[in-house]
Amino acid sequence: MSDSDKTTDELAGTEQPFVQHLMELRDRLIYGLAGLVVCMVVLAIWPGPGGLIDVIAMPIRAHMPPDAKLIAVGVFSPFFVPLKVLAMAALLMSLPWWMYQIWAFVAPGLYSHEKRFAVPLIIVGSILAYIGIAFVQFFVLDRMFGFIQKFTPQSVAATPDIASYVEAILSLYLAFGLAFQVPIVVVLLVKMGMVSVKQLRDFRGYFVVVAFVIAAVVTPPDVVSQLALAIPMCLLYEMGIWGAAWFARGGNSPDEAASVKDGTASS
Repeated sequence: MSDSDKTTDELAGTEQPFVQHLMELRDRLIYGLAGLVVCMVVLAIWPGPGGLIDVIAMPIRAHMPPDAKLIAVGVFSPFFVPLKVLAMAALLMSLPWWMYQIWAFVAPGLYSHEKRFAVPLIIVGSILAYIGIAFVQFFVLDRMFGFIQKFTPQSVAATPDIASYVEAILSLYLAFGLAFQVPIVVVLLVKMGMVSVKQLRDFRGYFVVVAFVIAAVVTPPDVVSQLALAIPMCLLYEMGIWGAAWFARGGNSPDEAASVKDGTASS
């Protein structure tokens, strides 16, 4: 039996009816939501919605007068804003659990070499998302608010609305969490044969421009946050190229190995 026949037979008999796939998807969504609810309950007990808001408000509070506070303009803001923060924190806390549910849903349809490839990407993707959010919380926000505060006139009291502040912070969390997935996207593009490592290296200069354009669109109109997003994206792109070459060298098909070999030889 040839290697291709062995690969084909590996998934023989694993096909399931479409309705069964829908039922499996439903179960995985229920499991994921159950994990989300558990995380919400845990975070509601400690540190509580107020404690979570205190944490995400630390960067801007550091640049406000000691007795100044964020204000709630909307009638329902004191209720909905803490609830939104609680749900977002619970989603981040349960991210590995959601990733596991996605993995458990697609794993039966993957070959053994694809499973070995997918597991590290899922783990690395989750870690990169956490790193991106931590980068926003502990580096970007402090520099961004410090930069903005320099342009605030002395006659103006900077008392941001809590709802608009939380919305802006959550959008930055999302933007940086997604931007830090650049290495995963690059590796997947090479693994699926859509591009070669050589093409990624040739595209390096264009990606710098793309990174700065994306940063200008998704971040506030200040140079600090734009640089804080664009520069890591460029570094992560280089990391993705290295990771793609490393993964593809251990690939299972001659085409992948040849693609990487050509890309390495041409660099």
